[in-house]
Amino acid sequence: MKPHVTLAMFIAAWLMPMHVMAANEQEQAHVHAKEQAVKPQSDTKKNEEHEEHEEHNEHEGHDENDEHEHNETLSSRISDDMATAVNIVTDRADSQRLRQHQVVYGKLSADPNRISHVNARFPGILTSVKFSLGDSVKAGDVLAVVESNESLNTYAIKAPIDGVVIQRSANVGEVAQQQTLFSIADFGSLWADFRVYPSQQDAVATGQKVVIMAADTEINGVIAHIIPSLTQPYQLARVKLDNRDGKLSSGQLIEGAVISGEFNVELAVKKSAIQILDNKSGVFVKNNSEYAFTPLQLGRSDMDYVEVIAGLKPGQLYVTTNSYLLKADIEKSEAEHAH
Repeated sequence: MKPHVTLAMFIAAWLMPMHVMAANEQEQAHVHAKEQAVKPQSDTKKNEEHEEHEEHNEHEGHDENDEHEHNETLSSRISDDMATAVNIVTDRADSQRLRQHQVVYGKLSADPNRISHVNARFPGILTSVKFSLGDSVKAGDVLAVVESNESLNTYAIKAPIDGVVIQRSANVGEVAQQQTLFSIADFGSLWADFRVYPSQQDAVATGQKVVIMAADTEINGVIAHIIPSLTQPYQLARVKLDNRDGKLSSGQLIEGAVISGEFNVELAVKKSAIQILDNKSGVFVKNNSEYAFTPLQLGRSDMDYVEVIAGLKPGQLYVTTNSYLLKADIEKSEAEHAH
C-alpha cells in the first residue's frame, strides 16, 4: 500500500527555507573553530594575548552571524510552480476605502403586511378544498368551495395574494364558520431584525448601510426603522430585504455590519494576510522566489482590510492566501535551529 501523503509532508518536501543554507554555514564555522583550537600555541604572553584577542573577535563575529542566521530564517524560498500547487496567492499592496462598522446580530422574519388569513364569507359546508400546506398560490386562485347554509348556493374562497400556504384548517365536509381556513404568506420580501444594545446605539441610525451575512450569502441593505423595546435591553434595527429568489428563510439567524463611517487610506492589506512572528504582526512579501516576513505598523481596519502605516510600500506583492504555510515552515526551521 502506498503511504498517504499529507499536506504537511508535501510542503516539507518542496519548501526550501533559508535556514538550510545558514545551518551549513554555521556548521562550517564551528568546524573551523575546532581546528584552530588544536593548533600549538606560542609560549610568549604576546602571542597568548593575540590568540585571546582573535578568539574574542571570532566569538563576536559568531554572535553577529547567529543573529544574521536567525533573521534569515524569517523567509522561505519556493518556486512559482510550487506556490501555485499549494495555492499560495499574492496581491499588490494598494490604497483602499475602509468602512468602519458595528457588528449586530438578529434573525429574519416575514413581512407582516404580506401575510393573509382567509375566512369563509358565509357559514356553510366545505364541498371542495384545492390546496395543501406548503403549496404556492397566485392571487385569485380558488382555495375552496363552500355551500351556504342559508341559500344552499355555492361560492368560492379565493387567494387574496400570491404566496405559500403556511396554515390550513379546511377539509371537505367540515363546516366553515368564523375560523381561519387558510394562512398565506408572501416571502418575496423579508425583514432583518437586528438587536442594537445601548453601547452601540450612538453609532446606529436609520438610513445607514448594512452588510448582512446570511449563511454564505452577503446582502447590502439600509436601516428603515429603529424600534425601541419596552421589555428588552436593546432596540431593533429593521432592514427590508428582497427575497424573490427564495434563498432566505424566515427565522434564519443572521449577522450584520452597520457601516458607521467610510474613509480612504493610502495603503492597506487584507486581514487574511496578517501573521504573527516573534510577537510582531506582518505579512509575507514576495521577491522573485523568496517570501520574507515583513513586520508592519498597522492602523484602522474594517471587515476585510487593515491600514498600513509603516513597513510596506505601494505595489509590493504580499501573500493573501495560505500565508500560514510559510509561517509554519519558518517556525519549523527555528525549532530545528534551537536544537
